[in-house]
Amino acid sequence: MRAIAVIGYKKSGKTTLALELAQALRKMGLTVTLAKHSHHGFDEKAETDTARFRENADMVLGFSPGGSFVSWPGERPLADLVPLVGTDILVLEGGKTLGVMPRIIIAPDETTANDLDPELALAAYGDVVLEGILATRDINGLARIAANAGFLLPGLDCGGCGRENCRALAADIVAGDASEADCVAQNGELKISINGQPLALNPFIERMLRGGILGMLRELKGFGPGPVDIRLG
Repeated sequence: MRAIAVIGYKKSGKTTLALELAQALRKMGLTVTLAKHSHHGFDEKAETDTARFRENADMVLGFSPGGSFVSWPGERPLADLVPLVGTDILVLEGGKTLGVMPRIIIAPDETTANDLDPELALAAYGDVVLEGILATRDINGLARIAANAGFLLPGLDCGGCGRENCRALAADIVAGDASEADCVAQNGELKISINGQPLALNPFIERMLRGGILGMLRELKGFGPGPVDIRLG
């Protein structure tokens, strides 16, 4: 799944940009999930059914012919929410500290831009010129960049790629010094997907599961060397 974050400070226009980016991506024929990170929670009128349900439950589900939703109290990490996503691309508004995907930054000046982790930036929206980063107001162009160069790392910080954490790998991918294939957690010999979504495994867990599965299979009559294909459904 592709992913891109729209990063900027409050009232910078990141909500508008995220919406316009989603619209442009859908015109390209892609399915889009819009997500939002907020440090201050989300406004919700106290008299609504959802608000009353949340006060009296640990999780709230809503479903109807017009749509469905899931609501948890408190913050959940993005990794817990990604398995719910079934679209071609995720557009995240906010998430300044997340280092698992590239970003488009919005900044009125170079100083502000440098505070928005430009090492993860595929582009800057606006007219601020930063060394090595495209500055543009072309929404369709930004959509093409997101569709072609967006990515999402698992955030395990396992070090399997030889780097300190996923953020370091993400920065190298944006710089062109690495690729998603360098993420060992997503590209090991043991591959597991749940409902079509790949399940990331750090190298230790992968070796443990792979060794255990192969050890059991070796005890079965007919087992021999070669690729092993196991499917559960």
